[in-house]
Amino acid sequence: MRRVPSACPLDCPDTCSLTVDVGRVGADGEEDCSDGEEQVLGLDGSDLNPYTAGFICGKVSVFRRHMYGEHRLRYPMVRDGAKGAGTFRRVSWDEALDLIVTKLRATISEHGAEAILPYTYGGSNGYLTHDSVDSRLFRRLGASRLLRTVCAAPTGAALKGLYGNMAGVALEDYRHAKLIVLWGVNPSATSIHLVPVIREAQESGAKLIVVDPRQTPLAKGADLHLGLRPGTDLPVALALIHELFTSGAADDAFLAAHALRADELRRRASAWSLAKAAEIAGVDEADLARFAELYRDTNPAVIRCGWGQERNRNGGGASAAILALPAVAGKFGVRGGGYTQSNGGIWGIPRDAAARASEPDTRAINMNLLGQVLAPDATAGESPVLSGPPIKFLFVYNNNPLATTPNQEAVRAGLMRDDLFTVVSEQVMTDTARHADVLLPATTFLEHRELRRSYGVMRMFDSEAAVAPVGESRPNYELFAALIERLGLAEPGDPTTPDELVAAVVERSSEPDRVRRALVERGMAEPPVGATPVQFVDIFPGTPDGKIDLVPAALDREAPGGFYHYTDDPATAAYPLALISPSLGATISSTFSQNLKSPVVVEIHPHDADARGIADGALVRVYNQYGEVHCPAKHSTAMRPGVVFLPKGMWCGQFDNGATANALAPDTLSDVGGGACFNDARVEIEVRR
Repeated sequence: MRRVPSACPLDCPDTCSLTVDVGRVGADGEEDCSDGEEQVLGLDGSDLNPYTAGFICGKVSVFRRHMYGEHRLRYPMVRDGAKGAGTFRRVSWDEALDLIVTKLRATISEHGAEAILPYTYGGSNGYLTHDSVDSRLFRRLGASRLLRTVCAAPTGAALKGLYGNMAGVALEDYRHAKLIVLWGVNPSATSIHLVPVIREAQESGAKLIVVDPRQTPLAKGADLHLGLRPGTDLPVALALIHELFTSGAADDAFLAAHALRADELRRRASAWSLAKAAEIAGVDEADLARFAELYRDTNPAVIRCGWGQERNRNGGGASAAILALPAVAGKFGVRGGGYTQSNGGIWGIPRDAAARASEPDTRAINMNLLGQVLAPDATAGESPVLSGPPIKFLFVYNNNPLATTPNQEAVRAGLMRDDLFTVVSEQVMTDTARHADVLLPATTFLEHRELRRSYGVMRMFDSEAAVAPVGESRPNYELFAALIERLGLAEPGDPTTPDELVAAVVERSSEPDRVRRALVERGMAEPPVGATPVQFVDIFPGTPDGKIDLVPAALDREAPGGFYHYTDDPATAAYPLALISPSLGATISSTFSQNLKSPVVVEIHPHDADARGIADGALVRVYNQYGEVHCPAKHSTAMRPGVVFLPKGMWCGQFDNGATANALAPDTLSDVGGGACFNDARVEIEVRR
């Protein structure tokens, strides 16, 4: 056995450094077989990343199941049966690539290049396998552009508008805070290394506030838990801002020196008293007053702004109002004080640093509207006006849209179209992969080189492949380079090899020589200001004038009714319950869901269950105008009354009727950023007859 260093690129802010155990396994599964196949035998944490400190989450510790399990794709295949049936015949890579090229050329000839849509997200991919050679291909083809808005679009718009993507408080610096606010984030499921840091801070006397419709594990030990109604984060944050201004707790000197339009923010927040916000949010006014008091009087104070509050019609305004709180209260300039949202901007390296192809002025399609785009007749609302040709060629990679995109039944109907040619590059046989015309096996991160910068920990990692690709699987950069070559789109100087791609990315950093040397010597690099900068001491807003813009004009124009405008709850008499779909600790989006064995349940408060005659464990029908889900019900006092919970990222086979929570999610969009509104799903539940 040998040990190989690596780093986890999966969609998590912690970005663990890893130690990978590699050895030979015989045909009978016996390890240490001298003439067997070399495989990953196990994974553990390493100390290279001091924040993750040698331990990793359970989902990655059993990554071997994902690599070598029954669902793993090992060779190219072509559909051999009805769409969606999941029946394929094995073909060679040459045959698969030739068929793709033939269909691409035919699509362009008959319908134009905008009839091609790459559908991808890439949260679990680094610089080499996302927005590099893949973007080069589709940009040079002139395909339709995809707006990647299923996650982080409203928060990203808010952060960029207010602070110009200024990085936040380092996660390891939360131990210095005396007040920690977790708003719309559940570290116990999505960022486990922050949990012991928070516990350490609490042991040193720090207070903890959790804002979440559910009683998460950390909420159980919090000094204050605000279980807001989904979608009401905006009025609550504005009410806190209003209270800071009216109580004399606003830092007028800081605002005058570092912020724009503070008076306008104050005016817009003045519509929201603590009493009014508490009524709409369904919480006690005294609890909001306690929040305001703790935040006013405690330093350092840090807000971990998550993504839960963005997943609704008011998501962008809510995120901006939350991020504005430390500016209004003057919480910057001290270690452990300020906010944390996404820290990826600390590097200043664009995602497409290695693409070497400019983005064309082709039509842009919001990924949340995939169902409307592919199957407008199947949508519950108005069909969009899709200027130009219909989508005839869909290329899915780094994504599983049937499990992750809103309005699942419309997406399913679109994937079933006989006139749609679908290519899926994937690691395992997902629900989306079953609908492919051509199915290509992709490598996992342990089978190819990857350069990854974290959006949480402010560090970058360069990891070589730990083992050879499983079967005939190929990394994205090889797949798309082969298609570029076959289509005659290659240009002199294109970086295509891993070494060339890494060099192209590192060259875009502000200190390429230092970063390159650190990656070569340690496999890890830190930004010029270090991995634990202090806001308004080491780092400042990246806005054009270097100031915080509390009411950004562009977002004010984009938001219906103006920025910070509150839109009422979409609940109706027919569908009164708010459905939320946060992450499980065992999955990352839809990745690893194939490994779940226990049945998926809908959690409902006993009060709501009793009113509907739903016993604990009863089989129920969760439904609305978009679709329905059949599953067992579980009584849970962790849910507030009026809110029910189905986890996101589940696979269709885990439910009795083959539909997941996304079958209930509307494909409406957030106020800014075009984000998904999963938490605007309103449903009814009844016992199945």
